[in-house]
Amino acid sequence: MAAVLHFTGFLKGVTYKTCLSENLSTINLDVFDVNKERSYGLIKSPTTEIAYSKWVSPKRTRSYPFARIYNTYNSSKVITIIPVIKDEGKDGDIDKI
Repeated sequence: MAAVLHFTGFLKGVTYKTCLSENLSTINLDVFDVNKERSYGLIKSPTTEIAYSKWVSPKRTRSYPFARIYNTYNSSKVITIIPVIKDEGKDGDIDKI
């Protein structure tokens, strides 16, 4: 029987650079309205820039947010906006967060 080898350790300094991401559209913080803007982009203020992405639906299984989040990986500051709604529906079968 072959011996089992166990390895333990830590990886430090891992960085990510996206290769297939889209260009982010820029919007000023003064006029930014999360409900009217695209599902991902760049918020610009006088002091910094923040990349944002958002789920477009409160239904967990209906909107796939990972592609939008991937587009923001190259930015130094990133936020993801997740709508939070708890609705059991009329008969208790609608599951939204």
